[in-house]
Amino acid sequence: MIAPENLVRHELIGLPVEVASGTNPCTVGISGRVVDETRNTFLIETRSGDKRVPKSSNSFVFTLSQGLKVKAQGSVLVSQPENRINKKMRISRWKL
Repeated sequence: MIAPENLVRHELIGLPVEVASGTNPCTVGISGRVVDETRNTFLIETRSGDKRVPKSSNSFVFTLSQGLKVKAQGSVLVSQPENRINKKMRISRWKL
């Protein structure tokens, strides 16, 4: 089960996500579901179409199935998904 403490060790495709902050104001506020992930980007399915968002310059809020929201710095997520298992990450957590 995905928990805030082990988010990095799990598949992020399929999770609801929102771009919380970033260096490009055009990406802040994009929300939807992660449909693909590369080393440096997320592809987010939104109501207005798919958006490719860089990881390194943004922070993301993922909504877990338990109703928890987890904020993660994109720079921590920059890696191929299969290589993130050993990374540590700073998180914030709160209930809806």
